[in-house]
Amino acid sequence: MPRHFPRHRPPWWPHDEPWPPHGPPGRPRWSNIRRFFFWRIAGLFAVLAMLATGLCTLAFWLAFISWDRLGVPQGALPFVFLAGFGVGLVGLLVLARLLLRFAAPVGELMEAVGRIESGDYAARAVERGPAELRALVRAFNAMAERLQLTETQRRNLLADVTHELRTPLTIIQGSLEGLLDGVYPRDDAHLAAILEDTRVLARLIDDLRTLALAESGALQLHREPTDFRVLAGETVTSFRPQAEAAGVELSVWVAEEMPLVDLDSVRIREVLANLIANALRYTPAGGRVSVTGQVNPAEQRVIASVSDTGAGISPEILPHIFDRFYKSGDSHGTGLGLAIARNLVLAHGGEIWAQSRSGPTPGTTIRFSLPFEI
Repeated sequence: MPRHFPRHRPPWWPHDEPWPPHGPPGRPRWSNIRRFFFWRIAGLFAVLAMLATGLCTLAFWLAFISWDRLGVPQGALPFVFLAGFGVGLVGLLVLARLLLRFAAPVGELMEAVGRIESGDYAARAVERGPAELRALVRAFNAMAERLQLTETQRRNLLADVTHELRTPLTIIQGSLEGLLDGVYPRDDAHLAAILEDTRVLARLIDDLRTLALAESGALQLHREPTDFRVLAGETVTSFRPQAEAAGVELSVWVAEEMPLVDLDSVRIREVLANLIANALRYTPAGGRVSVTGQVNPAEQRVIASVSDTGAGISPEILPHIFDRFYKSGDSHGTGLGLAIARNLVLAHGGEIWAQSRSGPTPGTTIRFSLPFEI
């Protein structure tokens, strides 16, 4: 179907690209490069053919002048020349096939590179040709897949961020407009509500920054030998008033033989705080939240867990709880806590996973492991 473009070039269109476009931006240039590459292959084949013809001619001439010395009958001369011509022709055909077998995949790879440059991250090249070329195409396809995944994550993050920031900003804007218009009285209660919304917005921005740094691998960890028993005890102590107010029993147990672990205490405290806050949020009054820590000396790992006696997580939701901005229907958070915990654990070289159960004794347990050196 033909495409119709405006007569005049849009102001946002690149100045070095023709208008109207004949394809994606940058595509004509890569097409010319690909065409030039095939012309070079054809030129190389022509040079090799001329060289082979010259060598065959020289060989025939040498054979002709030494024919009498070899004592070969004169009647065999045409057959020798035909045999030599046939061998040379077969050699040229084999050479042409080898060049074509190499040039065609390279041309397809160059076309895929052009599509990637123009923004089509779904472009892939077919793995064929020599083993080295197949390895190159395989590496290119892996790179293209990572670029496509990164672009998808970037777009999703942008959409999620704008959605999550819009809510507190709308609330703050509406409250301020109500105060200015005289709808709300300018008292401490309404000002305190606006202040709390700004704090929610600040926490959301801090969480997004931490998550972005962790996902990009740019998060700097300030590691130092840390007593995990002390770290877990201090974190649990900070949540005891909240647990007592909710009527939830909060306990901590860490093995006596716990070694010093080389970690960023601030970040691991943040992991524990996110897990404990989630457990308290979904545990009803009279329930229990337990924080434990033990050692796996065989794998040289410390394993920490946060368990609750809440309603549990359904099997459909469980695989997604560590996804960014994923929230269940009854969630009132931002959907970033578990995603941040996962990325902080991974940044330490650890693992994190969740288990949940339903039935007469429901509950959820989230465990994470951290490596240590003896």
